[in-house]
Amino acid sequence: MKITTWNVNGYRAVLKKGLRDWTKQDDADVFCFQEVKARAEQIPDEERILAGYDLFWNPAEKAGYSGVAAYTRVKPLEWGLGLDDERFDNEGRVIWLKFEDFRLFNIYFPNGQRGKQRVDYKLDFYSRLLDICDKLHADGEKIVITGDFNTSHREIDLANPRQNSTVSGFLPEERVWIDKYLEHGFKDVYRDLYPDKVQYTWWTYRFGARSRNIGWRLDYYLVSDSFASRVKDVQVWDQVEGSDHCPVSLIID
Repeated sequence: MKITTWNVNGYRAVLKKGLRDWTKQDDADVFCFQEVKARAEQIPDEERILAGYDLFWNPAEKAGYSGVAAYTRVKPLEWGLGLDDERFDNEGRVIWLKFEDFRLFNIYFPNGQRGKQRVDYKLDFYSRLLDICDKLHADGEKIVITGDFNTSHREIDLANPRQNSTVSGFLPEERVWIDKYLEHGFKDVYRDLYPDKVQYTWWTYRFGARSRNIGWRLDYYLVSDSFASRVKDVQVWDQVEGSDHCPVSLIID
């Protein structure tokens, strides 16, 4: 099974940059998109529908903001939107799909760069999701969390860690939440497979950052310890353009 995540930074914008041709080429069983910035009905059927895939869409109440979408050709046993928490669910950040062997969360985690209030909101979001995952793990479920985490975990995960140590996305209080997930039964499977590899998944549009590869790794797969042996590879498609993020694929058997 192949799952591909991509923060597209505007679904309608990336459509104009070859999204549909890219999906055929990538040929994932599940596509997880973040920051779609649109309601499903705003996109014509011929541009929204992918033949052979079921579509799930969770927009933000605020127009042109946030939102996630998932396409799957493996029919889920169950599915849902949000975290069952009114603090977060109006921002269209979560779709979950329960398959036979695992539950997949497609998430656009909050960005904390608009000030302390949003950092606190982001940390509360991490906490709420972890509470849910703890209960699912206690019930014996296996979980894959993917999407834009909006945090780089370690210094290897961004080009300029010292300069960004006081910037949201690399604050100690944000990074510690990745540690907490790892302590609560998850593995960062990319970093487990490639402990010393330097690859990024996001580059600012400013300063020619992408051409100079001055980036951050913000897009992850956190996989339950009990399911991690099923992971065969994590592939960072850092040559694929169309957004300020690049796609990342998880291969499981």
